[in-house]
Amino acid sequence: MPLQLCEARDPKGLYKLARSGKIKGFTGIDDPYEPPLNCEIEIKQENGVCPTPTAMAGQVVSYLENKGFLRS
Repeated sequence: MPLQLCEARDPKGLYKLARSGKIKGFTGIDDPYEPPLNCEIEIKQENGVCPTPTAMAGQVVSYLENKGFLRS
């Protein structure tokens, strides 16, 4: 997700604290983002729009169900 969206969805204000220097080593602020080399699931933007948190959670749950990690 874009950094700006992560900051906008930050209910605890951690990005604001990191930008003010109160949190060090915060990914995307003063520590680089390192994409995974071999991720199992990737949630992408759809037509340039980021999915809602609920939709993203649904994708993760569906993936886990399909892989047999969750049982109904």
